[in-house]
Amino acid sequence: MAARLERAGLAVDATLARFVEDEALPGTAVAVEAFWTALAGLAHRFAAPNRALLSRRETLQQKIDAWHLERRGWPEDGAAYRAFLAAIGYLEPGVPDFTVTVPALDAEIGALAGPQLVVPATNARFVLNAANARWGSLYDALYGTDAVGGAAPAAGPYDARRGAEVIARARALLDAAAPLAGASWAAVTGLRVEGGVLVALTAAGRTGLADRARFAGHATGRGGALARVYLVNHGLHIGLVIDRGHPVGTSDAAGIADVLLEAALSTIVDLEDSVACVDGADKALAYRNWLGLMTGTLAEEVTKGGRTFTRRLAADLPVVRPDGRRAMLRGRSLLMVRNVGLLMTTPAVLLADGTEMPEGLLDSLVSVACALHDLRRPGGPVNSPGGHVYVVKPKLHGPDEAAFADQTFTAVEAALGLARGTVKLGLMDEERRTSANLKACLHALRDRIAFVNTGFLDRTGDEIHTSIEAGPMVRKGEMRASAWIRAYEDRNVDIALACGMGGRAQIGKGMWAKPDRMGEMLAEKGAHPAAGASTAWVPSPTAAVLHATHYHLTDVAARQAAIAAGGPRGRLEDLLAPPVAPRRNLSPEEVRREVETNAQGILGYVVRWVDQGIGCSKVPDLDDVGLMEDRATCRISAQALANWLLHGVVGEGEVMEAMRRMAVVVDRQNAADPAYRPMAPGFDGLAFQAACDLVFLGRFQPSGYTEPVLHARRRQVKATAAGTAAPP
Repeated sequence: MAARLERAGLAVDATLARFVEDEALPGTAVAVEAFWTALAGLAHRFAAPNRALLSRRETLQQKIDAWHLERRGWPEDGAAYRAFLAAIGYLEPGVPDFTVTVPALDAEIGALAGPQLVVPATNARFVLNAANARWGSLYDALYGTDAVGGAAPAAGPYDARRGAEVIARARALLDAAAPLAGASWAAVTGLRVEGGVLVALTAAGRTGLADRARFAGHATGRGGALARVYLVNHGLHIGLVIDRGHPVGTSDAAGIADVLLEAALSTIVDLEDSVACVDGADKALAYRNWLGLMTGTLAEEVTKGGRTFTRRLAADLPVVRPDGRRAMLRGRSLLMVRNVGLLMTTPAVLLADGTEMPEGLLDSLVSVACALHDLRRPGGPVNSPGGHVYVVKPKLHGPDEAAFADQTFTAVEAALGLARGTVKLGLMDEERRTSANLKACLHALRDRIAFVNTGFLDRTGDEIHTSIEAGPMVRKGEMRASAWIRAYEDRNVDIALACGMGGRAQIGKGMWAKPDRMGEMLAEKGAHPAAGASTAWVPSPTAAVLHATHYHLTDVAARQAAIAAGGPRGRLEDLLAPPVAPRRNLSPEEVRREVETNAQGILGYVVRWVDQGIGCSKVPDLDDVGLMEDRATCRISAQALANWLLHGVVGEGEVMEAMRRMAVVVDRQNAADPAYRPMAPGFDGLAFQAACDLVFLGRFQPSGYTEPVLHARRRQVKATAAGTAAPP
């Protein structure tokens, strides 16, 4: 049992208490006693309403289950179903047309369009990589992935042929993003800046940019020689590194050694789906990394290629503007923090009655308190020049929960001496009741809204769970072709634009889940800016660089204007249509493959989560293709199997046998990991039990979430390792 300290009537994990008092609060002007009093006040005011909102979720689910049970086997009646949902309060009354009133946000959130990273807060190295992913090498991203030649490069010396293709691809992007007058960038033999104008030399003579406004400035190096040229397109910068002494630059006619792209404009530092924080020590670790970002002091010792060095946050980049003024380009991604939702409580803080505190309330006060360091920093690079704190709030079900989030952050602001509205909120449109009532949700957050996004993963898990009694669902691979998906994606953009979010706040799309398939990503993910999304999630800094090319090729502001002019798309009737499988029999092979795919994905993720505390993993699938897995993907797979079990598509024995077969596969896939504990042949470890709980008890998990099972089993593992009694 972790040591605890009494603070304002709360029993606080000692590790967490020391972090708050010794690290987070000094320098914020917030007294220790005032902080704990504020936390106790949040619990006193909001714990009961939090529980009431969760109870309402369950009541609505029970009514929806009863509706489907009573009508199972009947022809679908969309109009009657919609009327029923309105009658029980699942569909809220509409709100009048409005425009969001959030004040001007930082450019990365309001004005610019570009990639977004999501990174687990518990891994300092990953956090630093993401924060520093504002700029990245296009040459490296193309050369080192399958984006060129359909395969990653083989080990060995530099491949000149591959390098030439990389350079040609980069020059083609320059031709599209910052075209020259009467020449291609491939013909350039030198660059000069004369009188604030970029001059390009070619064999045919001198030329310049077709649009001089796309020259953003330059930087000089030793002896005043031109070292960098900065271009700008759709608000995104491109940096040309000029170095004729570099191995690449020396063989380049123009002396261009690299092409740098402004890539991850923003990053979500995640306290939720990608971490495994089950106690006070875990929470302190995550908060400490967020604090280091807000103070600008986060550092991590890294060993790479036999060399050990300290990685720190990147500095801003000096530039001489075309008018001769000296300025700085932002060197870091703008950082947001994702708190947890309403469901989970945490043993990090116990209330006066001995119950656990709602984890979201703890997150809200601690994460904003850490951000005070950024708001009150006297100099140096700051995260939010506009003086905002960006918090992403996930897993909200409907406008009453959105309003609850607004109320809690109003209380946090008051407790920390901040003006109301300092905290800006990102709304995750990932639960069905939020999608169906999105306009009302945005209205509840109209003076705080920083972004709204679509997330296929959690949204699909909730889709299955909400309609679990309606019938057997389509296979996971067929889900993207369901009517509700198109309606969901279109309505999200349409409603956000109608509420005035275009050019004012982010409208986002979901994650690319295949981090090793960059060629495929380049071919497909351009659909996101084309759909009017000003940001979309990518799994790595390299992916951010490659996805940034899409925002040079698509003018998102123009696309948003065209979409808005075209009128609303996506019918509510389609959004609410349960993705029940058509009346056809799947072959035994199709059923087996689907069950094994889901079982293998669950096991591959859960075994690392429970045994090693890894909240986000690249898990090889049955074909050994690495897929990014987190609790959202696990939720889909678990609910898919729970649904098929409920409707007799498969039996418990078949699923259990599949789980055992797939445990052997996962053991093989992890054989090279010295920290890995095999599940076979005993199949009696806590990780395997957790995976089975998610499937066989999945029907009864609140909203189909995986957190309760995973947290309970992870705590058991930690207690066993510490030699203490397992928590209840």
